Amino acid sequence: MIAADFTAAQSASTGGGGRVTGGRDQIGVMVVDDHAVVRRGLAAYLESAEGIEVVAEATDGQDALATLARLAAQGWLPRVVLMDVLMPRLDGISALASVVAKYPDVRVVVLTSFGETERVHAALQAGAAGYLLKDADPDEVAAAIRAAARGEVHLDPAVAGRLTRQLVSPPMGLAALTARERTILTLVGRGLSNRQIATELSISERTARTHVSHVLTKLQLPSRTQAALFAIREGLIDAPS
Repeated sequence: MIAADFTAAQSASTGGGGRVTGGRDQIGVMVVDDHAVVRRGLAAYLESAEGIEVVAEATDGQDALATLARLAAQGWLPRVVLMDVLMPRLDGISALASVVAKYPDVRVVVLTSFGETERVHAALQAGAAGYLLKDADPDEVAAAIRAAARGEVHLDPAVAGRLTRQLVSPPMGLAALTARERTILTLVGRGLSNRQIATELSISERTARTHVSHVLTKLQLPSRTQAALFAIREGLIDAPS
């Protein structure tokens, strides 16, 4: 596990969020994770990896953008950003899209515990140069950073296998939905609005809206009304009497 392996190296870490130690022959990396133990452990390991230098750390997506803005004002940016997905204030996917838009020469590698296909698609569509799971071997993380710096895209083997299987035989209908998306479909079928769905599931209205959009796209349905009819046909809800 990355957290365990990297924490063992944590004592070698120096400095905190936003530190700059630039090295011309090194791949400058910024590590973004809201868990301090994981973030500092990652930084410590990467500092020991050949050709890689951690030049900054950030606690979430918003902090990452602020740190990059400070570095840009100093005329220097990291080559690669290693970023978690689920973080407070600004999540990794939103931050990733902003980084790619504002700093096109900076490559972003996602490192997360979540390998669901829709998350991978969202990250790649936002411009990710890599997608790794947190149970990856530490050396694979370093390899992904080097690949990103070369302009390549590196995917976790499990993620790549899942994407390949989906391309060969993409799931159809209800089978295409995740468990959460099935729940969303059921709630849409019950006539709940995005705000009501958000309240029901304790998520933001924006997240609820995104889930509903994914459901409609996967099922190739034009409207919530059609989604409700689909839910009835599939037996997810009872037909109105």
